[in-house]
Amino acid sequence: MKKLMTSGLVVVSLLTTAGCSQPGSNQVSGSMIGALAGGLIGNSIGHGNNRAINTVAGAVIGGVIGGGIGARLDEADRRAAYDAQYDAVSEGERRSWRGPHGAYGYVDPGPESYREEGYCREYTQTIYIDGRPSTGHGLACREPDGHWRIVS
Repeated sequence: MKKLMTSGLVVVSLLTTAGCSQPGSNQVSGSMIGALAGGLIGNSIGHGNNRAINTVAGAVIGGVIGGGIGARLDEADRRAAYDAQYDAVSEGERRSWRGPHGAYGYVDPGPESYREEGYCREYTQTIYIDGRPSTGHGLACREPDGHWRIVS
């Protein structure tokens, strides 16, 4: 039942995003493809109670990455970017990645600090496609069980 609800939330989020933009927009397509792929990757990484959290986090990450450049990254590149992002925020150290089709990048986590959401850290992710960088910023917070959740 949880799996069905999580999948439904991802689909509703994708349809809502699509309804706010012009049809045929590459950015919308990239966001939708990125969110879907990210959700699937997050679901495959998660275990037990963390599966739903990882699915939603993966969809958010995929949507953010996909908004500008996701249409130009394949699933293996997105997976490499997602893994580096999670490792960087959970370990507090820069993580680099290189996809099998030429895309590459790195994630720089900021220091951990206490906020309204709990213990969190901001991070910056830079992705290079065809030698051109795209940079995004986000926030990750630590759950009570010690796992990190990508907030934005």
